[in-house]
Amino acid sequence: MKKNLRNILALALGLMTTVSFAQDWNVDSRTRIDMSGDGDEMSTAQRATLGASWGGSDWGIHLSTQVNYAVNEGDAADLSVYEAYASTNLFGFANMTLGRRSLDYGSGTFVATNDWSANRNRLDGMTFAIDNDFVGLDLGLSQRDNGDGSDMLDAMWINASKSSGDWSANLFYADYAVEGVEANGMGLDFAYSAMGGALDLNVSYNTNSVTVAGTEAVEQDMMDVSGTYTVNDDMSLTAGRASYGENGFNDVIGGGNSGWYGTDSWLSHGNLGHLGADQENMYIGGTYNMGAFSLGATMHTVTDANDDDYERKATEVSVGYSLGDNASLSYRLVSDNNGGDEDTNYNWLTLTVTP
Repeated sequence: MKKNLRNILALALGLMTTVSFAQDWNVDSRTRIDMSGDGDEMSTAQRATLGASWGGSDWGIHLSTQVNYAVNEGDAADLSVYEAYASTNLFGFANMTLGRRSLDYGSGTFVATNDWSANRNRLDGMTFAIDNDFVGLDLGLSQRDNGDGSDMLDAMWINASKSSGDWSANLFYADYAVEGVEANGMGLDFAYSAMGGALDLNVSYNTNSVTVAGTEAVEQDMMDVSGTYTVNDDMSLTAGRASYGENGFNDVIGGGNSGWYGTDSWLSHGNLGHLGADQENMYIGGTYNMGAFSLGATMHTVTDANDDDYERKATEVSVGYSLGDNASLSYRLVSDNNGGDEDTNYNWLTLTVTP
């Protein structure tokens, strides 16, 4: 523990010295108390991120580090580089960025930061970004090895986005290989704002073609259709339907905003997660803001086309309170029966501070 603390303090001192010369800096701290289960257990996790940026008219450098610490668990402190990248302008029509970055594309099914996690999603590689009046275009390459010359991850992707007036669209396509698995994925997201902005309609369609070494390719797909109606400045209602194909859907590289089917996505991503083959989720929820207070609730009902007796029910309830311009406190309760007779309960209390 003393060695970890010494290293953290040394790096913190170095970063603070570096930040003092930076053109821009940011810091945030999140403390989460997990009271899941029967309520007789409690664990507290702390995550702090400190970042600094330098740059000019056609170049930039960003560096940030994160510390994760599990309170009362001995030598549980973990120090790591969160982001470290440099960017430069290429001949006035594109930007090239190299290094480690957290990225979000479209609905986040394939690539998303996953801020719920202690170790958020990041990609090591390079991106070429072209942004003009016609289309926003990202070309990316990411490669990571196991330290012995063998590839842990080898990915190439393209993301195109376009918006005009009341609509926006995003197309994501990637080829990737990870630990004996080769796959390609495609995600198409479309959003339309109607009724003068009071009604937002969203469609997300995603496919995967996954080949495990020595087997034939497995085709996967899922679609999520939803609508959000803004009742007034303080209240909104959302309803939607997420459906999965005959082979289900899994995010092979684990870079998306939902956990795989069969994993506990409530703990890893803070949501219901992807469903199994031929399953469907009908959900309805809403949010209400009362000044410093905010309330939210969502109910999920999951059915299985191959099992008429299967029904999974999950309920999310959240309460938030703004402690000022720089801090917020939130409580979240989730109850999920996982298709069985007994509910699994999750409870989190989160304090977020951003100076």
